[in-house]
Amino acid sequence: MRWTLSPEPNAEITQKLAHSLGIETILAKLLVQRGITNFEQAKTFFRPSFDDLHDPFLMKDMDRAVTRIEKAISQQESILVYGDYDVDGTTSVSLMASYLKTRHPAVGTYIPDRYAEGYGVSFQGIDFAADNEVSLIIALDCGIKALEKVAYAREKGIDFIICDHHRPGKELPDAVAVLDPKRADCQYPYEELCGCGVGFKLVQALASKQGQTPTDLRPYLDLVAVAIAADIVPITGENRTLAFLGLQVINQDPRTGIKAMIHQLKKDSFSITDVVFLIAPRINAAGRIKHGNHAVELLMENDLKTALNFAGAIEENNQQRKVLDKTITREALQQIEADGEQDCAATVVYAEHWHKGVIGIVASRLIETHYRPTVVFTKSGDTLTASARSVKGFDLYKALEACSTFIEQFGGHTYAAGLTIKEENYPAFKAAFETVVNNSLPEALRSPEISIDAEISLSQLTPKCYRILQQMAPFGPQNRQPVFSASGLRDDGRGKKIVGADQSHIRLSVYEGVNTRTFSAIGFGLAAKEPLTRDTPFKAVFCVEENHWNNHTSLQLRLKDIKAEE
Repeated sequence: MRWTLSPEPNAEITQKLAHSLGIETILAKLLVQRGITNFEQAKTFFRPSFDDLHDPFLMKDMDRAVTRIEKAISQQESILVYGDYDVDGTTSVSLMASYLKTRHPAVGTYIPDRYAEGYGVSFQGIDFAADNEVSLIIALDCGIKALEKVAYAREKGIDFIICDHHRPGKELPDAVAVLDPKRADCQYPYEELCGCGVGFKLVQALASKQGQTPTDLRPYLDLVAVAIAADIVPITGENRTLAFLGLQVINQDPRTGIKAMIHQLKKDSFSITDVVFLIAPRINAAGRIKHGNHAVELLMENDLKTALNFAGAIEENNQQRKVLDKTITREALQQIEADGEQDCAATVVYAEHWHKGVIGIVASRLIETHYRPTVVFTKSGDTLTASARSVKGFDLYKALEACSTFIEQFGGHTYAAGLTIKEENYPAFKAAFETVVNNSLPEALRSPEISIDAEISLSQLTPKCYRILQQMAPFGPQNRQPVFSASGLRDDGRGKKIVGADQSHIRLSVYEGVNTRTFSAIGFGLAAKEPLTRDTPFKAVFCVEENHWNNHTSLQLRLKDIKAEE
C-alpha cells in the first residue's frame, strides 16, 4: 500500500478559520483541504439546508420539460416513467412516478429486462409504450446516447424527456428536453448529480409551479440519498445537501418500502456507508437476479404488510446474489492464474455461463486481489456483455474509447462502465485494452493508495474532536471520512490480537508515549501485520470511530494499514 500524505493547506487560512470557528487547528486543516476556507462556507457545510438547493430552472431544457409535462397532465395523456434497473434507475423511477401520481392518474413505469433488453432505452420499451397509447416517456438515469431509440419513438408519435447524468456523446437525442448537467451547453451550477438527483430537480421544478417549496418534497429525499450513496457520486455541493437531508428522512420517517427493508435489517440508524452496504445491494439484487420492477414495486408500496412481503422476496434475491458473486469471483481468479496473467496491466476475463447480474460486483472483487483496471465478460444472446471497473486515477471511459474499434456500444463513467462486443472480437479487445492500460497507467498508480489527510498525535483525539469529525458526515467521494496517520505507536499487549472467524483481523490496544491514554484498535484483514506490532514502535493509518461494548462507548481506531518504524 502506498501512503500518500495530503499537502499542507495554507497555514494563514487554516489558523484564521480555526479562530473564527473556535476549533482545533487539525480540524480547520481538514476543512481547508475540502475547499472550506471561511465561516460562511463552514456554516453551509456543517448545516446543510433546503435553502442551499439550486434553482432547477438553471438547468438547460428544464423549462421545456416542465411545459411538456404540464401539457400531458392537462390533456390527460398517458405518461411512462422509464429507468435503468440499478439503484439509481429504480429510485429515479419510483421518485418521478410517485410524484406524478399525486397529480395525474395515467402514469406507468417501465424497467428494461437486464437480459432481454440490456442497459438503457430499448426498442422493446418504446413498443410497449406505443401499444399502451403512451405519448410521453420520461427517461431517467439513461437515454443520453439513445439517438436511434428517441427517433424511433418520435416516428410512433411518442415524445421523450431525458433526465440523465452520464457523459453525452457528440450529438444529443432529438428529445423534447434533455436534462443533463454534464451537457457542454448547460450552465447548471453543479455537475455531479446522480440520475435520481436530476429527476428530483425536475420534480422540484414541477412542484414550484404548484406553489410548493423544496421543503414540501422532503418525503422524496430518502430515495435521492439512497441513489447518491449507491452511485458513488461526489458528496459535495448539492449532493451533500440532498444526502444529508435524505439520511434524516431514512432515519426519521422513511417511505414504507425502505421501512420494510430497515425492519429486516434490525438496525436503529443508518449512515451513508450503511446505505451503500446494506440498503443499496438489496435494491440492486432485484434487477440483478429477477427484475428491477420488483424494486420499484417495493419503493412505491404504501402498505407495510405488502412491502414486507416484497422486501422478503428481494432479500432472497440478495442471498442468491451473494452466492453467485463468490462463485464467479473464485472462477475468475482461477482463470487469471491458469492463463498466467497475474502480472498483466489489466484484467479481462470471460465465461459464457457467468451471471450477467453480478459481473459488475465481480469486477470490483477482482480489483481487491489484482489491483488494476478490470473488465468481466459474459455471454448475452449473440454478443458478449461486460462490466468494467477502474482503479484510482485511471480514466476507464477514455480507455474504452481507445478500444472502440472492437466495441459495439459502451457507456459509463471514469471508474465504472458497461460495454458490448461481438464474440469474435474478444481476443482483439482483450489485447487492445491491455495495451492501452499498459501504455497509459503510470507505475505509481499500479498499487493501491491510502490517502492520508493529516499526521496527528493520539492526544489530539478528544471527544470534542470526534464530535466535530462526525459533523463532517455524510462521507463519500471528495468528502471521505478523515484518514490520519500516527507514529511511535505501541501495543500494550492486552487482549487477543488475532480475531475473526477466519482469523484475518487484528485487535490491538494502542498507546503513544508515556502519558497518553490507550485506544482500542481494530484492523480488518490486517492479521498478517501482527508481527510488526510486537515489542517495537510502529506507525499506522486509521480512521476514528466509536466502539460500543457492554453499554460503554469509547473512541476506537479503525486501522487501514500498519508499517514498522523506519
